[in-house]
Amino acid sequence: MTTTRRRTERQEWNPDLGVLASRLLFSLQDELFTRLAEAGYDDLQPRHGAVLAFLDEDGIRATELARLSGRHKQIVGRIVDELEELGYVERRADPADRRAKLILPTERGLSQVRLGDEIIADIEARHSSEVGARTYAQFRDVLRGVVARRTQFREVTESGATS
Repeated sequence: MTTTRRRTERQEWNPDLGVLASRLLFSLQDELFTRLAEAGYDDLQPRHGAVLAFLDEDGIRATELARLSGRHKQIVGRIVDELEELGYVERRADPADRRAKLILPTERGLSQVRLGDEIIADIEARHSSEVGARTYAQFRDVLRGVVARRTQFREVTESGATS
């Protein structure tokens, strides 16, 4: 007689892509934001990562942040509001289109972005060392492909829904 495992047991023994992705995300966020807090950026929360991950010195429009992060414009707008209140970003008129606003990091924001990049590079180097550089590079390539196909699917379904 075959016994069927409970879903909880199956997800623990052989987790699906969603469970694996969330475990990876949460563990990465936990380490990143713990290390940032230790460095004096203790006012940041994981939700801020949707904006912070894509900031650079030249600035970026909120619509582009929404596209890159996969979040709705309203959510990105609230996160930008929070980061502006905390002193990490500022809004300025876009020189290419005065009607549009660019989100630019402040000096504090730029310092945080640079440190965040260093922490992520350190985490990736550790994983690469643990599983081997070639295996880790292959893992990233496969994961990038899965994400790209998911992004294409989302764009197709969204454009079909608005047509």
